[in-house]
Amino acid sequence: MTSEFLRFLITGGVAALVNLVSRFLLDQWLSFEAAVIIAYPIAMLTAYVLARRFVFVTSGRSTGSELTRFALVNAVAMVLVFTISTGLARVVFPAIDFSWHANDIAHLIGISVPAVTSYLGHRWFTFANSSR
Repeated sequence: MTSEFLRFLITGGVAALVNLVSRFLLDQWLSFEAAVIIAYPIAMLTAYVLARRFVFVTSGRSTGSELTRFALVNAVAMVLVFTISTGLARVVFPAIDFSWHANDIAHLIGISVPAVTSYLGHRWFTFANSSR
């Protein structure tokens, strides 16, 4: 495991915690599905700031360009997070009669799944050197 990937996992873990806490707070007013969708961009902005600061070298692109690329990579990840989180919470867990913090566990699993694909997308697309 490279130092860069380890830093990505750590900063991603912080962003995942932001995602979970945001979703938990939003659960007070919104459905689980809506809370998952709204919490995602909050965590995504956190992840971008941390990745840019602690993980990847400067790409040479503008912040706007990097953010657009970051959002594109994360749009794919969001589909995975939403599908896995809601699929587990609404279909799989009820089918196996699992109810202990089902939404929280489903969301944590959903957030964890795209770690490798997101790292590769950000390394080779978002933060890739603009002169390549």
